[in-house]
Amino acid sequence: MHQEKPQKSKKEKVYNISFIVIILLLLIPQTRMPLQVVLHKGLSYIKSSSMIEEEQQIQLDDLNWILKEEDGNTINFSRTKGKVVLINFWATWCPPCIAEMPSLQALYEDYGDEVVFLFVTNDAIETVEAFKEKRGFNFKSVQPITKPPQGLLTSSIPRTLIINKYGAIVVDETGAVNWNSASVRAQLDALLAETL
Repeated sequence: MHQEKPQKSKKEKVYNISFIVIILLLLIPQTRMPLQVVLHKGLSYIKSSSMIEEEQQIQLDDLNWILKEEDGNTINFSRTKGKVVLINFWATWCPPCIAEMPSLQALYEDYGDEVVFLFVTNDAIETVEAFKEKRGFNFKSVQPITKPPQGLLTSSIPRTLIINKYGAIVVDETGAVNWNSASVRAQLDALLAETL
């Protein structure tokens, strides 16, 4: 006795074809990066940042960390003592980094005078400048000269941390996040309102 296969619905066929097309696009080097950026950007709107419970916050005691600015000047991380700081470890070749960068740029534009932003990358300055120019970003990036303090060591990017005026890490997120959200802005406003 011969059983007939059930017919696939049109919706199911479209889904299967779409899935195959996405897989093929991910296999082609020229389309892989743009597709990954789009996928990570979509996922970043699902993931939001949250404050670390006070008893689990890491206190940064050693603030000695030398960084080189785009203009070649060096700065010491210790100058951020008593300020709210947002540190983003990123790279120009990293799809999740690229996906979250527009939201970080928007935050930088609105909070750049009140919050210290450190966009930390190991990429060459020329590469970073070309990347920023192509995408219309104007944030300032820095390169590490010395090893970061213990609580800031990272093995994956993007990693973004927010440090309060007391030197405690209050937000620590890895992966693409929508940083230009109402909850992040509320977190920053609350941290800026704290008095030493």
